[in-house]
Amino acid sequence: MHNAAKDFLTECDTLYDLLCNIDEQDLKCVTQFKKWTIEDIVAHLHMWNVTALLTLKDQEQFRSFLADILPVMGQEGHIKAQRFWLEKHSNNAQGRALIDTWRSFYPQLAGAYRQTSPDQRVAWVGPEMTTTAKIIARQMESWAHGQAIFDILGAEREDSDRIRNICHLGVTTYSWTFRNRQITPPQPKPHVRLTAPSGAEWSWNDAQTDNFVRGSAVEFAQVVTQTRNIADTKLETFGDAATQWMAIAQCFAGPPEDPPAIGTRFINKWRVQIKIR
Repeated sequence: MHNAAKDFLTECDTLYDLLCNIDEQDLKCVTQFKKWTIEDIVAHLHMWNVTALLTLKDQEQFRSFLADILPVMGQEGHIKAQRFWLEKHSNNAQGRALIDTWRSFYPQLAGAYRQTSPDQRVAWVGPEMTTTAKIIARQMESWAHGQAIFDILGAEREDSDRIRNICHLGVTTYSWTFRNRQITPPQPKPHVRLTAPSGAEWSWNDAQTDNFVRGSAVEFAQVVTQTRNIADTKLETFGDAATQWMAIAQCFAGPPEDPPAIGTRFINKWRVQIKIR
């Protein structure tokens, strides 16, 4: 459990290192993710980090949070729900104050999950999950939403082998991706072979010559988190099951989401108005 919590903490620190070097006005910058601003994304990460601690520490408050926020989210959307929650629970934090609030909290979440048994189960918006799965899901969210921030700021993220957690999540949600769309998952599951940032080779499922996904672990993580369309990567797929999967892969909870359109998510290296010190 220590390693998963540490990976989450490092993921957040990597994003913070980027955010602490931009002007406050740039937090209002609109990203390529559903026209959310950088500030919207940080608010989203912070609210659900707080919720992840509630489900570990105080089930009554967790249930109260869901009863309070889900109706607002259903009627008015994520951004207004997040603002409603910030006004009620975080002194209406905005701008640099929001960054500082998020930054001061996520180490607490990492520390709390570091102390748990890896098999302990916690409630969530959907099915219960283990604490290991929950903190890996928080790492995945931080990495995936962070991608939109790195992209709009024209910054390259230096990934490490902790991305294996996200790749594993992507592989293990193969069947769920199809069932979430009321489709019977094609069998057998494709063989997945990925090259890690360190150069190591990772693989999942039985080796097959006619049903596989191969390529960069970072690009695979981008596809399963829907921060890239597979056509914008160099991933190699072969076979109907692998091809169908990569066209709709979704490793995060919630109703079916479509991947971004081809060419709409990329590192914006020409954005000169953003000043990264």
